[in-house]
Amino acid sequence: MPAGPLPLAAQRRPTLLIVGCGDVGLRVLRRVSPAWRVVALTSSPARRADLRAAGALPLLGNLDDVRTLYRLAPLADVVLHLAPPPNTGDVDARSAHLARALARAGRVRRLVYMSTTGVYGDAQGARFDETRPVAPATARARRRVDAEGLWRTWGRRHAVAVTILRVPGIYGLDRAGGDPRDRVRRGTPVLLPEDDVYTNHVHADDLARVCVAALFRGRPQRVVHASDDTELSMGDHYDLVADLAGLPRPPRISRAEAPARLGEATMSFLSESRRLVNRRLKDELRVVLQYPTVRDALLPASRG
Repeated sequence: MPAGPLPLAAQRRPTLLIVGCGDVGLRVLRRVSPAWRVVALTSSPARRADLRAAGALPLLGNLDDVRTLYRLAPLADVVLHLAPPPNTGDVDARSAHLARALARAGRVRRLVYMSTTGVYGDAQGARFDETRPVAPATARARRRVDAEGLWRTWGRRHAVAVTILRVPGIYGLDRAGGDPRDRVRRGTPVLLPEDDVYTNHVHADDLARVCVAALFRGRPQRVVHASDDTELSMGDHYDLVADLAGLPRPPRISRAEAPARLGEATMSFLSESRRLVNRRLKDELRVVLQYPTVRDALLPASRG
């Protein structure tokens, strides 16, 4: 952290704490700096220089050790919580630690938590909005449900407006591991139409814009689908990606063949099918998506 007090002008700016300032957090940072003072929590000393260069004030702390988080309490007016839960168990101890630390000063007035649409489990292709009950089918999703409940209860108890963003698959042509063309280039197979599932997506830049909108306009204890407008099965999605990129379409295989050809993580996604309604995103947060479909993201790249 820089030595000496902050300039008076910086002290007067509202302070945003980003917890889990990875790719999406850095995209958010570019949209709010320099209007806001941004503090970024990191557990890695090696990341401090990069966070400073991006315009954030890095603060070392570990969500797995509540003792390292107490300095956060008096710092933030608004919190953007992007960090994932632990990799094991059915509860999110990391969120519990953060909530305990933030409650000490009572300064926070708004918190946005990035969850996942996996909390719904398998909806068998149904189209639905945020009022659908959760039905997590995996420990990973149960940890997210635990965190959602924790933050909404915490918000009511401490008079903090908490917005839960349920986020599907994140992609971006400049996002490490998030370019859908890479999967097509590898020739990774997709399911036959009769075995296929509906998947949902959001461009990383649009997700950053949703986060910023929620920081300003999120309703208290409200859930919002942070999803684009695309309504395609997984196979049709990657067929479209291939066509727009001028690549061969991926091979189709049956569900019975899939376990031998695809990894455990991919099979987990193929066990759930849903179509998300994103009306709250547009009506309440007033977000106009830059990339409402994957076609909008890939067409400029195909022209270039």
